Amino acid sequence: MTKEQLLQIVKYDSNGLIPVIAQDYHSKKVRMLAYMNEEALKKTLETGNVYYFSRSRNRLWLKGETSGHYQYLKGIQIDCDGDTLLIQIEQVGGISCHTGASSCFYRKLNDEIEIKKQNVIIEKNDEITFLDKLYNTIVDRKNNPKEGSYTNYLIDEGINKILKKVGEESTEIVIAAKDQKKQEIIFEIADFMYHLTVLMEELNISWQEIENELKNRE
Repeated sequence: MTKEQLLQIVKYDSNGLIPVIAQDYHSKKVRMLAYMNEEALKKTLETGNVYYFSRSRNRLWLKGETSGHYQYLKGIQIDCDGDTLLIQIEQVGGISCHTGASSCFYRKLNDEIEIKKQNVIIEKNDEITFLDKLYNTIVDRKNNPKEGSYTNYLIDEGINKILKKVGEESTEIVIAAKDQKKQEIIFEIADFMYHLTVLMEELNISWQEIENELKNRE
């Protein structure tokens, strides 16, 4: 489906708005629900920066224009009725909510949910993992370079430098393990995981994809 075809099938409500669910491109976590009018949707498609329509301020707004927590469009889908959009976004800074939370849906039911018919207890924890946070930080450094940042140095040097570091750090793990020095092993594994995450971002591979692959092997 082309951008033009998408714009033709969108069904706005009586106020000229359509609800938009923003989902993290990497972790697949739902980050927020907002609204777009036709102008916001067109500007989002044209620029790749996510625009919404503020109902409280009655105006178009660029996500992150005051906080710096911009969203970059990675994908967009429309539901079967044409009246709801699902967008995949890359979230700068890992924060989507005006409260400073990573997701607007940070308040959750903590009670166990009992399904009596099946006689099972379902518990689910959708909190973002530390590795996802690390990944998001690296994405933020890439989009918003900082002087003196080691992450930016690696990204600027390119894939060969990153691969070299991954190889070096894996060797350091082997050496530390051979000497059976626990704290040193922990230190070297942490270094390896950092450089591996930089490599994954460079290749556009998320930790969620790695988790899914591991689950398929169970």
